[in-house]
Amino acid sequence: MMITTKGRYALRVMIDLAENQKDGFTPLRDIAKRQEISWKYLETILPILIKHNYLIGLRGKGGGYRLARAPETYTIGSILKILESSIAPVACLEDGRIPCARVAACKTLPMWEKLYKMIDEYLESITLADLCEDGKQVNILV
Repeated sequence: MMITTKGRYALRVMIDLAENQKDGFTPLRDIAKRQEISWKYLETILPILIKHNYLIGLRGKGGGYRLARAPETYTIGSILKILESSIAPVACLEDGRIPCARVAACKTLPMWEKLYKMIDEYLESITLADLCEDGKQVNILV
């Protein structure tokens, strides 16, 4: 599993909006400048977040973007899952995948399933608010 720039940048945008959100909307140029990300590239990410009701976008004067709800209601796992094709560590565990012909004899499958569960639980345990709090360390599962 490798998180793409799309997933990483989406997290940066969400954190940026959570930390800088006031009563209004934040212009795309402000987000792009603060995060040092091309606004053109952000234009490919933000519609996905809007489609899944993670952001609200407003065009025109005074427009921009803002979070659709409070930062503590977003998990990092949920954000990554809408932007990444999969967070599964191996192809046979990806959603919608037809099971491998060797599934019954696969000695490594239980290991991969446990790793996948650990990754998912960990990412689902961290909220956007957790990453926004200055100096707070994200708990590591042991």
